[in-house]
Amino acid sequence: MNAPRDAASWFGPPESMLPGWQPAAPADHTGFVRLWRGFMAVRLVTGIVLLLLQGVIVALGQPVPLWMLMLALAYPLSALLLRLRNRPVLPLRALDLSWVVSVGSDIAYFSLLQMAQTGGLAYTPLFALPVLLAAVLGTVQLALGTAAVASLLLLADAWSVSMSLAIESPGRFLQAGLTGIGLFTVAVLANQLARRLAREERRAIESQRAERMQALVNALVIDNISDGVLVVDYRGLVHAVNPAARSLLGADVNRVQPPFSLRRDPAWHALADAALMAFERREPVEADIDVGAAGAGAQRLHVRTRMTAGADAGAQLCVFFLQDVREIEARVRTEKLAAMGRMSAAVAHEIRNPLAAIAQANALLEEDISDPSLLQLTGMVRQNAQRLARIVDDVLDVARAQQQPLPHMPGLSMPLDVQVRAASDEWADQTGHGARLRLQLQAPLAEVVFEPEHLRRLLVNLLDNAARYASEQADAIRIATQDVGGGRSALRVWSDGAPIEQAVQRHLFEPFFSSESRSSGLGLHICRELCEQHGAQIGFERVTLQRDGQPVEGNAFFVVFRASDAFDTIGA
Repeated sequence: MNAPRDAASWFGPPESMLPGWQPAAPADHTGFVRLWRGFMAVRLVTGIVLLLLQGVIVALGQPVPLWMLMLALAYPLSALLLRLRNRPVLPLRALDLSWVVSVGSDIAYFSLLQMAQTGGLAYTPLFALPVLLAAVLGTVQLALGTAAVASLLLLADAWSVSMSLAIESPGRFLQAGLTGIGLFTVAVLANQLARRLAREERRAIESQRAERMQALVNALVIDNISDGVLVVDYRGLVHAVNPAARSLLGADVNRVQPPFSLRRDPAWHALADAALMAFERREPVEADIDVGAAGAGAQRLHVRTRMTAGADAGAQLCVFFLQDVREIEARVRTEKLAAMGRMSAAVAHEIRNPLAAIAQANALLEEDISDPSLLQLTGMVRQNAQRLARIVDDVLDVARAQQQPLPHMPGLSMPLDVQVRAASDEWADQTGHGARLRLQLQAPLAEVVFEPEHLRRLLVNLLDNAARYASEQADAIRIATQDVGGGRSALRVWSDGAPIEQAVQRHLFEPFFSSESRSSGLGLHICRELCEQHGAQIGFERVTLQRDGQPVEGNAFFVVFRASDAFDTIGA
């Protein structure tokens, strides 16, 4: 990420010293704080060296004023205290108190040494230290001001010397002038380097922040996508694996953490071969591979590989995208079923009108003929027309159930036992199966969220299915309700029919699936659609009940309703 271009002048302050600028990293870790600490350490070392130098001068027998010795001792102590403070006030902006404490004290001390020099010593190179300190940790104006103050003091020293030694005055003034020019040059160059350091530090911090954010987003996306993701190098070592890939590769992968080799488990050798092929070809690979954990059956995965950028194979990575072939096939089936459902609904609409015309014409024929053989033919036409009408109604019911929105109005809450009794009595009167039906309603206070007409249709479909396979004995069909805890209620429709094969059970609720040739195969599918629409669950189980004191096995379809208060809370 590129930092915005500095709009200030070429002599403007560093970006990190602009008003309102806040470093993205903690202050103790910024480059300018480290520079400040370095300068403070240099001041301390310089003070100690100058103190030792004064001691050497005294040892050589040259006189040194007492105030000079006291000043030489006070300077390193003040430098030590300022360094131990450890909390710099940055940036330096003007000739204020912070400047006096750090930069101004250096200039004053070095000026006194220069004016009181003995033995021909020259202290002018020391003025570079305060000028550098002001240039790096302050603005260019402060740096130039510091250089100007130092130059003026050097010129004042030259003038003072010229008042007593007129012969040496040209050399003194020339030396002071050249030193001043050097200090101004150092101030400008050091300030420009500091500006560049501030800009690069700001850019690096922003880049690190962007990289951290991108890494967090990438990790979140990869961990939550449904496809398995593996990152593999040319040696077959897995450097990253998301939860979906762990579940697809089997339980053994959960016991290891990256990096691990795909050769460690024989079940993953096919993936290792695919990675090797991808690195050899330097192009994507797509194939179906059998992968199985130890002790489990093989699982077929659809594998797609992509190579990361890089000219050197050793620096490239291969990214695997894994999908369960069964899930792909299930999605394809769902899409086909959805398309077939839309087409079936359209066809059903077109069939309904001519079918009604056929039924009406057949009814008119039955009124005008008396020949028994012809009446038998018209009866066959009537029966098959009614069958086609039921199939058309089932197809349209599926379309309506899929298109209607999920209800969440409190008015849909209704007493379960009352509605079940009314719907079952109506079905018994219409079909004449009342002798085989028995009610066991044990949830008189249960309130469920279900549209009454949809519940009637659900119950009728389950009863029609039960009556088709139940025996002719009394109590061959039973309807039971009960509370199952948590504010939920359940409905069960049981019949004493023969056991349903396992292969058939897996497809019970799929559309157009039926073990009987004269059935549309839509009844149970409509039941599932209605239950999902109202937040209920439907399932099948083999249940043994007592009849006349004897255990009788039968097929039971159960519906677990969502409680009205919980449903209203979710709907809200």
